[in-house]
Amino acid sequence: MAAFLHFLLLLCSFAYNFNTSQSKHTHPQQKGAIFHVTKDLSTLQYVTQIHHGTPLQPTNLVIDLGGPFLWLGCASDSGSSSSRTLISHSSIKCLSANPNTLKSKSSKCETFPQNRITQMATQGDLAEDIIALPFVNVSKTTVDSLFLFSCAPKLLLKGLASGARGMLGLGRSRVSVASQIAAAFGSKPQFILCLSSSNGVVLHDNGEYGSYFVSGVSDSLTYTPLVTKVDSPHEYFINLKSIRVNGKQLSLNYKEGLGGIKLSTVVPYSTMESSVYSVFVKAYEQAAVAMNMTRVDSVAPFGLCFGSKNIDGIRVGSRAPVVDLGLQSEMVKWRIHGRNSMVQVSDEVMCLGFLDGGLEQKTSIVLGAHQLEDTPLHFDLGASMLGFSYSTLMDQNTCTDLGLGFGFKDSM
Repeated sequence: MAAFLHFLLLLCSFAYNFNTSQSKHTHPQQKGAIFHVTKDLSTLQYVTQIHHGTPLQPTNLVIDLGGPFLWLGCASDSGSSSSRTLISHSSIKCLSANPNTLKSKSSKCETFPQNRITQMATQGDLAEDIIALPFVNVSKTTVDSLFLFSCAPKLLLKGLASGARGMLGLGRSRVSVASQIAAAFGSKPQFILCLSSSNGVVLHDNGEYGSYFVSGVSDSLTYTPLVTKVDSPHEYFINLKSIRVNGKQLSLNYKEGLGGIKLSTVVPYSTMESSVYSVFVKAYEQAAVAMNMTRVDSVAPFGLCFGSKNIDGIRVGSRAPVVDLGLQSEMVKWRIHGRNSMVQVSDEVMCLGFLDGGLEQKTSIVLGAHQLEDTPLHFDLGASMLGFSYSTLMDQNTCTDLGLGFGFKDSM
């Protein structure tokens, strides 16, 4: 029975992807769908805008890299769009969104959207409506297509950036925005995320990324495998083999189940499991003092702060210890310079942007949004690989440059 159900899920998934991809022949050849992203400075969340419904309405959404789908706070205004339809629990689309739907006794397709900033979750209804996607091509047109999303109670909006009406999930699921774009337009299941302290982008391309990158960035990408976690299959994890501070490897005894890195856009600053954090902070302070940095009183929520008045700046941020995260091997490392490791909290103080995540944190490191800024990330879902590069800063470019290069619009 279990084997048959697994086969049925695969068959339904194929049928759903086949059906949604039929519309691609009615659209002009597109080179890439793009979402412009701004940083909300009061919440440190990253916000994009979509246009959806009939008539089309501009709607701000918080980017959630690991979110399994798009959800909107819309349960009480179901009549606002004439093209919105609720999905039946017995449909193929429902089965694609919720493999446990066969157990439901409701006529509607139940989903369970989560505000992953406040950790609040509730029940929602799977719906479908038109979304107008802005595409990168010579005509700069938008393309309307039907997308699945969860209609959630508006109470779930609490804690989101002002004006945001939901969250745009880019996770590893069949109904994430990334997967739906790939299915609808017959493109490869992949996207580029480039966050910035001002104007960034999320780019869904047909595979010809080289023409869209700032010159030289696409050729400098380093790739590492994406790791699947059974308890969080829709989130993005990579391996962690070692941590070095200014070239010195830390002596860490990972607990069972630790050793990985999770990437997150809803966590503002990186967090570490307590046993890892204590060793890391000690090593970082020693390396900083050796560089003539002066420790000062901590500024919440940060645990380690330094005076910044006399610290010289460099192209990759303040002159501070370099952190190297060794991934699947010592040859593949994610290097974090001062721009991404330190946070300027005042004119005279900067703090280490890594926080104690507690003993219950399930992975060694949650790499937060501040550490991801100005780092082009290529999520190749088909190959289950992540490409990353810090060369934008080395070349005096930022993700803002990439956003402006795509004609960033201040419409939000």
